[in-house]
Amino acid sequence: MIQPFSIARLPRIEFGAGSIAKLPDLIGQYGNRIVLVTGRHSFVNSTHWPTLLEALAKAGIGWQRTPIDDEPSPQQIDQIVRHYSNDDIQIVVGIGGGSVLDAAKAIAGLLPVGDSVMDYLEGVGPEKPYQGPALPFIAVPTTAGTGSEATKNAVLSVRGANGFKKSFRHDLLIPEVALLDPDLLATCPPAQIAANAMDALTQLLEAYVSVKANPFTDALAESGLNAVREGLFAWYDGGASAAAGRAQMAYAALLSGICLAQTGLGSVHGLASPLGGFFPIPHGVVCGTLVGAATRINLAALKEREPHHPALRKYAHASHLLHGQPFPAAEAAHVALLGLLNDWIERLALPRLRHYGIAESDFARIVAHSRGGSMKTNPLTLSDTEITQILQQRL
Repeated sequence: MIQPFSIARLPRIEFGAGSIAKLPDLIGQYGNRIVLVTGRHSFVNSTHWPTLLEALAKAGIGWQRTPIDDEPSPQQIDQIVRHYSNDDIQIVVGIGGGSVLDAAKAIAGLLPVGDSVMDYLEGVGPEKPYQGPALPFIAVPTTAGTGSEATKNAVLSVRGANGFKKSFRHDLLIPEVALLDPDLLATCPPAQIAANAMDALTQLLEAYVSVKANPFTDALAESGLNAVREGLFAWYDGGASAAAGRAQMAYAALLSGICLAQTGLGSVHGLASPLGGFFPIPHGVVCGTLVGAATRINLAALKEREPHHPALRKYAHASHLLHGQPFPAAEAAHVALLGLLNDWIERLALPRLRHYGIAESDFARIVAHSRGGSMKTNPLTLSDTEITQILQQRL
């Protein structure tokens, strides 16, 4: 019997090498005055930038650009919204990594409204109900990690002792179009490939075992895990298979975003919120460095407290998919999954937590702030001691 489930709205998806050429026509369906949100340097220094500007001019599309060079803060979003508030902007286009897309998503949601994003940010402001309207938003990722092109949440950060990492979230913020061109990923450096790929892998794995998982998202998560196996090291190691690897990882990241938007995530992302707020640690690094330890703790807790939980079967199947081969029993598959995650973490040279100034004395504060939305969809509720053990294993 298939249990009832619901699927939130998805963007129109345009996928394929060279699909950036479709962007002017897609923009033209919504207007001809745009805010173009990009990273500081990477895309505008690529060969794609002058080609895009020529195509925009030919299509009669006027643009203004705003750069994002770090995880966006609420103050930065409010400043950008004020800057463009009287410019009759009709559409927002984000071309960049997850931080760029999150910033563009928030700008699209706030330009017609004029409020501060703090009015709507979960857990830190008055949390007014967002009623829109939002401007149309087209998301063009240039990395393969967060899947922000398929989600309704714009993640904003304030770093420091009282920092936070919280979402402005609403169905009206879902992009109208997600345009994925694997060619745009060609300039990603190895460290960025590693962190982003492990973010996508973590999102696929956590969504797969989430308490809100369903047959629809399971099928997508399984397809994404296959793509990670086929694509990650083909891209990371370079060579003749790099282009095919980029396409596989762009696809995997997209599916990870679709899955997380429908099911929620788990303990790694529960910890990512305080870690990213309190310390200068990139989100993908948090995911990559913790996913092995978190999977180990989840497996141990499930076997001890809920030995018939379906997540145990799913962890075993995820191991089959990531290894590309079956295992004779679930226990062998679990052991192999943990071994693979640890091997990948070492092979991709993901830093430990101490590299970012995190100490054991910080653990209690991190754990206390980890029980947000993502932790609520973990396969089971972890104790403070178990969450602390995840951190200890990667200090």
